[in-house]
Formats: sequence, C-alpha cells, structure tokens
Amino acid sequence: MGYLAVIICLLLLVRLYALERNLKEGAAQLKARRSEKSAAPLRLAAPHGPTEDLLSEVNTLLREGEEERACSRRREQALRSQIANVSHDLRTPLTSILGYLQLLEDPKVTEEQRREYMDIIKGRSQVLQGLITSFYDLSRLEAGEYPTLRERVDLREVIGELLAAFYDELEQRFQVTVDLPEELPAVWGDRAALTRVYTNLIRNALEHGEGTLTISARQAEGTVETVFTNGAPELRQEDVPHVFDRFYTSDQTRSGRNTGLGLAIVKALSEQMGGQVGAELAGGRFSVRLTWKR
Repeated sequence: MGYLAVIICLLLLVRLYALERNLKEGAAQLKARRSEKSAAPLRLAAPHGPTEDLLSEVNTLLREGEEERACSRRREQALRSQIANVSHDLRTPLTSILGYLQLLEDPKVTEEQRREYMDIIKGRSQVLQGLITSFYDLSRLEAGEYPTLRERVDLREVIGELLAAFYDELEQRFQVTVDLPEELPAVWGDRAALTRVYTNLIRNALEHGEGTLTISARQAEGTVETVFTNGAPELRQEDVPHVFDRFYTSDQTRSGRNTGLGLAIVKALSEQMGGQVGAELAGGRFSVRLTWKR
C-alpha cells in the first residue's frame, strides 16, 4: 500500500506540474501574441486533456476576434472610400455652380452669356439634387425604410412612358430596338419603384452605352423577364460582378463620371419587390436582366 500511495502521489505531482507548465506557457503565449500583434494559435507545452479543451476554446475566441477585427478594418476602409466618393461626386457639380456664379459677377458679361450661364447652373443644380436624392434613397433602402406596395403593374405601360419621356436623348445616342409583346402579363410590384428602376437603367445606358439599345420582354412560367442591352466599350469582364455595388464605376479615375449609385438602387429596389437582377457582358454588349413575379 505504501508503494501504491507513492506512485499515486508521483502521478498527481506530474499532472500538477504539466498543468502549471501549460498555464504558464499559455500566459506567455498570450502576452507575446498581444505585444507582437501575432495571430498564431496557442499551443500546449505538455499533453493534458482538460487544458487542451480549454485551449481549443481560447483559440476559437481568438480566431473569431481576429476575423471580427479584419471585418471591422474592411468596413472602415469601405466607409472611407464611400465618403471620398460622395465628397467627389457632390463637389464636381458644386464646383461648377460656384464657378459660373463667379462669372455672373463680371460686369462685362452680356445678357446672352448670362442666360447661358444660368442654364448651366440650373442643370448642375439638378444633377446635385439628383445625387443627394440617390444617396438618401439608397440609405433608406439599406435600412429597410423605403416602403413599396404590392400591386399589379403593366410593364409595357411603364417602359413605354419612359421611352417617350427619354425619346430625344435616346434617338441622339442609340439605334433603339423595342420588343414588348402585347400579351405581356402584369407583374407584382410598386409602380413608382418600377418606374425608378427602369429610369435608372435608361440613364445608365445613356451615360455609358453606345450603338444599339435593345429593350425586350418575355414571359415564362410564373415570371416576366425584361432585358436592357447596349454596347459597352469601356466595360471589362472583371467589372461585371461589381456593377451593382455602391459607388462602383468602370471609370476608375472618376473624372466627372456618375456615382455608380444607379444600378445599386436598381438591385436594392428590385430585390425588395421580390424581383431578381442579373448582368452579363458578351461581345462588347452589356445586358441587365430583371425577372418579376407574374
């Protein structure tokens, strides 16, 4: 019995020593990890079952914390980029407005020049108003504060009215082809929101497209699909997955181009109404495909 008690005591001392060693080593690794900004997992100095379980949970918490910090850094970087883009997009028309206001102060300006400058100021002011409205609408959409109705909407009527409203601009820029079947069924959505969606698509085509603009619609089982297709010489295949991102534009220099909010609003509004949105680039022609529930 004496020998057995000695052996048990020795085993207990060994386990106690292993536990103490593991705790000291773990504390040292945590201290080094904090001071060196290391992401290395903690490791045991000696095998010990319960300590291994504890260390595994600690490593999990550390890994999750590291992932959260990385995510936070990405969000912060994205926010900084968005603030820079918003500042640029608002500053461009505002700088133009201020410049023409200074020109109006020149006593040598003729009445004809004055009217011309006022027209330019009015146009730039409308651009500025549109930008502010887009920023506000997108923020409401992302916060779930942009209510939409569920009603039967005739897409032929909505698109037809917009084509009439943009007729002069479209005729100057494109050869327009329209295929909207008379038997096209109504879809479920919000008429005002659908008008905003298709307005943004037309404006996006006018801003970036060229050549032929094709607008078509077809019905399938339970759905109606519309497709806007135009030539897109500046768009690259690697741009396509990002065209619906906020503030994204294929013009990376952002030399007075649009904000990249138009298609972001198209996506957000469409999905809020239960629609599906997709984009593709083939043969230098860019297509936006919208699918609605009948």
